[in-house]
Amino acid sequence: MITEVISQKTERLVPVDSLRGLLMVLMAVDHANYFVARAHPTGEFWGIPLPHYDTFLAFFTRLVTQPCAPGFFFLMGVSMIYFAQSRLRNGWSEKKIHRHLIIRGVLIVCLQFFLENTAWVLGPASAFKPPGGGGQVWFHFGVLFGLGATMIVGALLMRLSSSLLLILSAGLALVTQFLTPDASLAGKLFSPFLRIVFIPGKTGSLQVFYPVVPWLSFVLFGLVFGRWFLRDKSAAYRKALLFGLSFLFLFLPLRWIGRWANLHKLESLSLVDYLNVTKYPPSITFSLLTLGVVFLFLFLFSKTESRFGDRRHPLQIFGTSALFFYIAHLYVFAFLGFFFAARGGGGLGVMYAVWLLGLAFLYPLCLWYGRFKKRTSLDSIWRFF
Repeated sequence: MITEVISQKTERLVPVDSLRGLLMVLMAVDHANYFVARAHPTGEFWGIPLPHYDTFLAFFTRLVTQPCAPGFFFLMGVSMIYFAQSRLRNGWSEKKIHRHLIIRGVLIVCLQFFLENTAWVLGPASAFKPPGGGGQVWFHFGVLFGLGATMIVGALLMRLSSSLLLILSAGLALVTQFLTPDASLAGKLFSPFLRIVFIPGKTGSLQVFYPVVPWLSFVLFGLVFGRWFLRDKSAAYRKALLFGLSFLFLFLPLRWIGRWANLHKLESLSLVDYLNVTKYPPSITFSLLTLGVVFLFLFLFSKTESRFGDRRHPLQIFGTSALFFYIAHLYVFAFLGFFFAARGGGGLGVMYAVWLLGLAFLYPLCLWYGRFKKRTSLDSIWRFF
């Protein structure tokens, strides 16, 4: 229940903000790769071959960004619990809290279609063909849709016990693994409803990368972790270490097994093939690998809190203005990418330099926005961002 730990004081979790900031920075690498280097991989979709890489650096550039999406969904669940606890202490009713979270989820979904999708149009044209088929894409359901939709569902499920949330989280992960269609059905035009709810891919003019069911699993897990943080932060960080090590330990043997736990079989014994796993939808091995890394970084940040606790630290600034950063960084790198469009994009070395330049530009913007948001009332629309 939301009220089960109301007696505890609610404070910002510096390690959580630092982790979110790190994930934002790594995500920016992936999108700089798309806009600047124009070398973004085609996507790790079920039913079609996994991307192949010419160099290890190209693979590494993609690999380090893989924990971002699972981390965002997981941390959103944690933040929903902390938000609810904070508002309860300020006199909000549970009904008002749920209404706020649902409205915010709807707003995030709207940002997908009115701001995020517009930014992608500014990037290079892609010949990538996800599972399914159809003509020109008019309705793209990306990460903001996934975050907004799962926030809405998560707000409706917050009253459930932690045990039930854990069961649902694990159940959704297993459902995703075992009910994702076989590769032989990759060309089938599944209904728009199935695309949005469960099966990523393309049907006609609709394209879905982040359907609700597969990614809701991470949010529900985050809700439980948020409650653990409120009860005992030190114990929660120890659990993060335990989960991190356990998940990575389980990943090692499960990646060897055929389709069970993997939506793509292991092609060879190379390190690249071993770590190249299915993201859309997240296979069990993808979830174990990425969440394992997320949990270990969370534990690491808990042990170095004094080093990253300064509220002017870049990871804190980016981590506490994540939605603003996300929208802004797309347009920043889309603009910087124009300077390399004529020659078909810059190399990876150039991309990394432009990535740092973009972060330097985003820092004062996010610093300003964070200060502005703190001056607004708890009911202000700017608090949604």
